[in-house]
Amino acid sequence: MVDLRPILDDLAAESQALDDVVAEADWATPTPAEGWTIAHQIGHLAWTDAKALLAVRTPDDFGEEVKRALAGGEGYIDAAAADEAAKPRDELLREWRTGREALSAALGSAPPGTKFPWYGPPMSAASMATARLMETWAHAQDVYDALGLPHEPTDRIRHIARFGVRTRDFAFAVHSLAPPQAEFRVELRAPDGTLWTYGPEDAEQRVTGSAAGFCLVVTQRRHPADTDVRATGADAVKWLEIAQAFAGPPGSGRKAGQFA
Repeated sequence: MVDLRPILDDLAAESQALDDVVAEADWATPTPAEGWTIAHQIGHLAWTDAKALLAVRTPDDFGEEVKRALAGGEGYIDAAAADEAAKPRDELLREWRTGREALSAALGSAPPGTKFPWYGPPMSAASMATARLMETWAHAQDVYDALGLPHEPTDRIRHIARFGVRTRDFAFAVHSLAPPQAEFRVELRAPDGTLWTYGPEDAEQRVTGSAAGFCLVVTQRRHPADTDVRATGADAVKWLEIAQAFAGPPGSGRKAGQFA
């Protein structure tokens, strides 16, 4: 069984790091996500935490949420973020703080082996916590970019890097493409200089670069061309073009040169 505590601790630390930044920021500041201010980013995190808590506490009711998402189409997420962003700042901040704490407690007390429904495949508690860490880090990147602040990577991104590797086949499937049959080799340089590796050492299809760059690609916060991540092999090149670690329809990502 996966030890959930390190993931939850890292999620809490990543959330607090973002909290420290937005607590003093102008929430009306536009971010790289078109039409989204900092308030939208925090609203989205609060809203998604609430949906995750719904999936954990009342999984039998989550089917109705999926139906609403399908009926709402591509605008469902934007509409929810706009509704949240319209709330008074102190109210939204309080909602985000209490919601993420409640979700962490619920995941930490979930029976081992439990799978929770989601907008994509069902998720274990560890996968759900990792997905929340991934989303928090990704939306934090939008906030840091909006404010012109550096977003220094930490060892916490190891969860996101592993999640990005594991969601390779999902990225192909969401684009209606058959996932490659062969495993890829992924070699990533961690923030502390060590090497994180995934897949067989002799694989023909390879992805190499910094772990931070890879996480930016799989969360679609940077175009691959604007990172140090490189692919060898046609399938690996295609993967970087469509990589997506988050659930839902294909994301629009970022344009090449946007952050050059």
